[in-house]
Amino acid sequence: MKNVNAIFTFLLFLCPNVTMAQQDSTSVASDSITWNKELDGVVIKAQRQLIKQDIDRIAYDVQADEESKTQTVMDMLRRVPMVTVDGEDNIKVKGNSSFKIYKNGRYDPSMSKNAKEILKAMPASMVKRIEVITDPGAREDAEGVDAILNIVMMDGKSLDGITGSATASYTTLQHPNLGAYLTTQMGKAIVSMDYGYGGMSSKETESKSEVERTYVASGNRMKAVIEGSNPGYVHYADIDASYDIDSLNLLSASLGGYFYNLNVKGGGLTQMYAPDNQLLYSYRNKYWMPGYSHHSWNGRLDYQHKTRRKGELLTLSYMLALTRQRTEQENSYTDLQQAPFDYTGKLENLRERFTEHTFQADWLRPITEGHKLQLGAKYIYRANDSRTLQRFFAATSYPNFDSEFEHTTQVTAAYADYILRLGKWSARAGLRFEHSYMKGTYPDGSAESFGRHLNDWVPQLSVKCQLSDAHSLKLGYVTSINRPGISYLNPAVIQSPTQVQFGNAGLSSSRNQTVHLVYSYISQWLTLQLAPAFKYYSDGIGQWVYAQDDVRYQTYGNIEKLKRWQLEGYVQWKPFSGTVLSANFNLWDDEIENPSIGLRQKGYSGFYYLNGSQLLPWKLRFTAYVYGEMGHSVNNVYSYSRSWNRYGFSLQRSFLREDRLTIRVSANDLFRKYRHFVTCIYQGDMQGYQDTATRGSMLNFSVSYRFGKLKASVKKTETTIDNSDVVGGISKGK
Repeated sequence: MKNVNAIFTFLLFLCPNVTMAQQDSTSVASDSITWNKELDGVVIKAQRQLIKQDIDRIAYDVQADEESKTQTVMDMLRRVPMVTVDGEDNIKVKGNSSFKIYKNGRYDPSMSKNAKEILKAMPASMVKRIEVITDPGAREDAEGVDAILNIVMMDGKSLDGITGSATASYTTLQHPNLGAYLTTQMGKAIVSMDYGYGGMSSKETESKSEVERTYVASGNRMKAVIEGSNPGYVHYADIDASYDIDSLNLLSASLGGYFYNLNVKGGGLTQMYAPDNQLLYSYRNKYWMPGYSHHSWNGRLDYQHKTRRKGELLTLSYMLALTRQRTEQENSYTDLQQAPFDYTGKLENLRERFTEHTFQADWLRPITEGHKLQLGAKYIYRANDSRTLQRFFAATSYPNFDSEFEHTTQVTAAYADYILRLGKWSARAGLRFEHSYMKGTYPDGSAESFGRHLNDWVPQLSVKCQLSDAHSLKLGYVTSINRPGISYLNPAVIQSPTQVQFGNAGLSSSRNQTVHLVYSYISQWLTLQLAPAFKYYSDGIGQWVYAQDDVRYQTYGNIEKLKRWQLEGYVQWKPFSGTVLSANFNLWDDEIENPSIGLRQKGYSGFYYLNGSQLLPWKLRFTAYVYGEMGHSVNNVYSYSRSWNRYGFSLQRSFLREDRLTIRVSANDLFRKYRHFVTCIYQGDMQGYQDTATRGSMLNFSVSYRFGKLKASVKKTETTIDNSDVVGGISKGK
């Protein structure tokens, strides 16, 4: 009997992660000896692996995280590889903000443009997993983003009543946030709804800027001090519905969007000095924008058909996207001393509209074991139009103007994607062809209409080897296309005493190419990922900035070349029960060049985010973090940004049955009243700097409550529409 106990104890030592139920009466027979032994509550816990990597994505299993029932999706994002969320809830994927958000595999414009508000209000308990799609296939890879963040909602087969959550928060900078999320099932139909409101105060949006600019040709030096704020509010709402026609056919639809309104106001003092520091002129400026508003709405309809062949899918999709933006700004100029302009005020009125219709068909066909083929076609009709009005008060030499511009783009695309899974090897290869026709017209007759046809071949390739259960290595090559939006194209000239800005209607699409290698080690307690990469483009849409008569001019062109060597890293370590330490960093070696003007800039920089979380007695959880940017961060051929850092911490506790009520207190930059961001201009027709200070120190109080029991969520088709190729347009959001 002693030997049997010893063997049993030894087995427990060898298998510490096996959960065992209490044994009330265990009988073991050995030869003619029978014994009974009662075990006293042996409970040994095991945890599912949180992170899984596939050929084109890395996934974080939210439901396997014990803290998901008391956290929001924004909290969970801080634990996802390749994703960083700073103390102001700004999200970066793969080190930059050029990404799109999907919900259940489909592009969600509202969530992409209002991620801060929506993801802070969405409970993590309703999310199954969060995926970072690092290598979009040929179906998406021409869409102009470096990565896709896919939020996969919980699914199930039955739901009684309504389940959901409500959240509220308030900061010491007078920023309220309210949000609600509901899901219900009615027969074969499942419906989810969310609504949120966010308010921005004058205190929170207060900013102060110091600008100094020396014009190389004349040697004159401009100094300006500007203060302002932009209080306002945002409303967002979304409704998703799905209907199971039968076991092979699914219909889903959604409608959502957001609206925000800002009251931008401020003013400052501008002075111009000669090289000998003699004052040449000065004036004071006061500006206000009482009519700054932005609407963005979208609707989607998807039909998915499954055949009798396992894994075969046919999807038909339609999406409508609408954006309306209105800007009305007034400026008054006082205390004029030898000013080089003769007006005392200025009115700018800008109306921009964006309408997009997209039709898409996708077919996924398994060929044999481990082999799949995906084919599809897509048509986009994108219409932009703008009207710009500018009036000068008491002017004799500055004419008023009223300009209209319309721009349409039609894109026809077809793609083929081949997917292989064979033992420890997996691969994905695809090719996409896109034909686009861009046309610009001037209804006011100010210029002649123009048109342009463009053809693009877009290849993609990824190969992954699963070296062992924990180790994997992946090599990938991706290309993408960016097309100019209305803000970059609009040729209307916006003028002020110190600068002139206008778009370039002759812009064409640009092409990016990236090669990357990803090494991953994923275990229960440690996750490590290192990803070196090289990115290149030669026809990028960049700023063209020059000076004339001590006035700054800015427009755009396909003039930028980029070479970037990048190293991305992520590590998450759980040394003890209740302790989570993580780090996320990106290091860049950038070289940006504008051959047309002979300017080039090279610099090393990096972004880092360090986070530590500890479970304390009384169910308290303490979290601390620090993040920032270091080195010589290249912005363009003219300027770079200086290093900066931020820090913060939070304390939270959950109450009631199943931890349904959660209260949190957090602090950001507690001992720093203002945060400074400095940009240095060191080459070109001007040299100088801009130092912008925004409010820093802030306390945030939040409360959230979950109700109901989630067993289902709106089903979504496995493929749908994503358009994210536009840069410099109002369709890009705020």
